[in-house]
Amino acid sequence: MELSYWWILPLAAAAVAISAWLYRRRRPPQTRPVAHGDRLTDLPEYQHALRRYRLRLMVAVVLGAVFLAATATAAARPILRTTEQPEIRNRDIVLCLDVSGSMTSTDAAIATVFQKLAKEFDGERIGMVIFDSSSVQLFPLTDDYDYAAEQLAEAKEALDSGAGSFFDGTWNGAGSSLIGDGLASCVQSFPDDTGTDGAQRSRSVVLATDNFLSGEPIFSLEEAAALAADKKVKVYALNPSDMDYGNQPDEPGAQLRAATERTEGAYFTVDSAEAVPGIVGKVQETEATSYRAAPQAVVADAPAWPLGIALVAGTGMLVLGWRLEP
Repeated sequence: MELSYWWILPLAAAAVAISAWLYRRRRPPQTRPVAHGDRLTDLPEYQHALRRYRLRLMVAVVLGAVFLAATATAAARPILRTTEQPEIRNRDIVLCLDVSGSMTSTDAAIATVFQKLAKEFDGERIGMVIFDSSSVQLFPLTDDYDYAAEQLAEAKEALDSGAGSFFDGTWNGAGSSLIGDGLASCVQSFPDDTGTDGAQRSRSVVLATDNFLSGEPIFSLEEAAALAADKKVKVYALNPSDMDYGNQPDEPGAQLRAATERTEGAYFTVDSAEAVPGIVGKVQETEATSYRAAPQAVVADAPAWPLGIALVAGTGMLVLGWRLEP
């Protein structure tokens, strides 16, 4: 038990001492002698009433002191300080959005899907990366869902308008819509941290792209998928331009599906009713060994006992005050 404002107690003690000193220096009340008063004060009934009055007065003084001490202690704000190690889930999800020209008409819809995804997750860390010819981290992995929701809302607004500084930094490379480089950047954005028990964090990338390549990337989609598989990152694709690719493996949709399956991920179309619950379900199916976070100091107010004592003492003072009335 600690007191936040411990200095209140010596101030209260000083105030009581000054009040007692002033009380002792007060002028004695003026009295007038009464003839044969001893005949009254010697009566047994009088002596009994006087002892009872003095006892009640002494109890009232004690209750008053207890009340003052309890209220002063409560004003000093007693606190309990403990140390806790919260349990944290070890799943990380990076939202990876292609913002190239071919995605202009659908990026706002994808941002809405991302917002729905963020609302469904609970305890996982979420981050977001956007890319065209180069990649930009929109916000890092965080479990602050209010912050993530705010960033996603701003992203949707920027994608709706197609203007502003939202796209700054995504055109620094040669070419456009470099899907493999974008996915590789998203895969590399995961930190290399593990739980305190050495358990590897579960990692997932939600990749939104039509897979329409325009340029010469450093990483092909297949190479980026191999990198993800090597790092045990599962890729879940959202394709806004899914075509009936049939049996032709060189179609963009078929290539994207093959890349996700290589990472043990899954493939969805943006307008699919199964997209959000499917991704959330598959992410939550991944093995998640919880671990203890760094110890945190927890401070909690503990005013119950001094206020309870003050309540009892105050009630006793009221009762005695009523009994001491003439």
